[in-house]
Amino acid sequence: MRGGWVWTIVGVIVAVVIAWFLVGALLQLAWLIVRIGIVLVVAVIVFFALRAVFARPRA
Repeated sequence: MRGGWVWTIVGVIVAVVIAWFLVGALLQLAWLIVRIGIVLVVAVIVFFALRAVFARPRA
């Protein structure tokens, strides 16, 4: 009985460690996706702003 209890504790510790790394990796991936989205939005805004500034007026 005591051996089963020890393996249960070891299993819980291993599960927590694996979950810790998985959550960390998923949060980094999510933050990367958010950053890429923000960069894309800002790039589009800057593109249209520059296009408006340097556009030659049509006669």
